[in-house]
Amino acid sequence: MADYNTMRTAAGSRTAAIDAGLRAHMNKVYGTMSVGMLLTFAVAWAVGTSPQLLSVFRDPATLQPNILGWIVMFAPLIMVFAFGAMINRLSAAGAQTFFYVFAAVMGLSLSWIFVAFTGFSIAQVFLVTAISFAGLSLWGYTTKKDISAWGSFLIMGVIGLVVASIINIFLGSPALQFAITLIGVLIFAGLTAYDTQKIKTTYIEHARHADSEWLGKAAIMGALNLYMDFINLFMFLLQLLGNRE
Repeated sequence: MADYNTMRTAAGSRTAAIDAGLRAHMNKVYGTMSVGMLLTFAVAWAVGTSPQLLSVFRDPATLQPNILGWIVMFAPLIMVFAFGAMINRLSAAGAQTFFYVFAAVMGLSLSWIFVAFTGFSIAQVFLVTAISFAGLSLWGYTTKKDISAWGSFLIMGVIGLVVASIINIFLGSPALQFAITLIGVLIFAGLTAYDTQKIKTTYIEHARHADSEWLGKAAIMGALNLYMDFINLFMFLLQLLGNRE
């Protein structure tokens, strides 16, 4: 009986330690993501409200990107793939630095919104996005339902969105753009809940092995995933709800 009670106490202590570690892990994920968001919007605002800086990347009148603008537009996508390939060779500090550089480059790619949309509508849509994101992420964290099966479907949806968006660059179809926007909102709403649950379950799996170095990098990767969910959700909602200049 004494051995049983000792084992039960030890198991309870491990569970409590994992719960405390999970809270600290999620705080780091959300904290890193929030700093990245602030950096992105600071860079976007600084460039987007300066005709001289914006003209380096786009025509200030038509907002059509020049060569450098096209590079900046696709650079975040390339950096995401590079980050996934490099994560095992980076330290936790290196991964965090990479993430902040990525967030700054993303700010350059989004700077045009401060010319295309009114400042009030950008703030309004940002608030709507923040509330929606918080609710979806909270549901993903607290739900007892296993939504891991959503992953393949949602990733296929993202690939479809990218392909359709590239095609529509040449077609210029308003109907296709509207469909892409609606589907994009649904996909990234789902990804917000899915990625939050995945961050939680991944932490619990690795915390049992005390893999602290990996968990440090996993927090940055989790922050990147949720950051991308927020940014894409914001941009699709801005297309739907934003008031153009």
